Amino acid sequence: MGRRVGPRGFTLAEVLVGLALVGIVLLMLMGLLQQGEQAYLVGTRRLEAQQSARVALDRLAGELRQAGIDPRGIGFPPLVNLTPTGFTIQNDLNGDGVIAGNPERITYSLTGRTLRRNAGGGAQPLIDDVESLTFTYLEAGGAAALTPGEIRSVVITITTGPGSRRAGSVAMTTQIRLRNR
Repeated sequence: MGRRVGPRGFTLAEVLVGLALVGIVLLMLMGLLQQGEQAYLVGTRRLEAQQSARVALDRLAGELRQAGIDPRGIGFPPLVNLTPTGFTIQNDLNGDGVIAGNPERITYSLTGRTLRRNAGGGAQPLIDDVESLTFTYLEAGGAAALTPGEIRSVVITITTGPGSRRAGSVAMTTQIRLRNR
């Protein structure tokens, strides 16, 4: 009778080499998963920053277009308290010839990283995570307006994001024409 040959086992060296290869493959997979997660987070932050900027621009655009409602023709400036990061909108909504109180005055201002809107109930946050905000006031010909009465349009440039370019900041610019001037 012949000798029966059974399955041969693995040596310690073969087991260690196999474990090392499996470990390397798992580390590479882990790196790919982390990169995918990081890309997802950056994309999500960028989307949130973009939506915040759009919300701010839509709100500002709507109220700026209507600035200066003047049914009696008194001739007050639609925007006052002009700064590169804020202004106050004036309207004579009740037609009494006097701009007083709310909502005839609406103030926008950048405080820290928060754009605030004050229509009488205190400066409420409109959006957070504003990295930069600039208002440029233009006259009818497109040159910089020197006085509030000359303003015919406002260029708004806003950058929003969680604080680092890498994390998904978004910059947007728009020009709004005041309809009542």
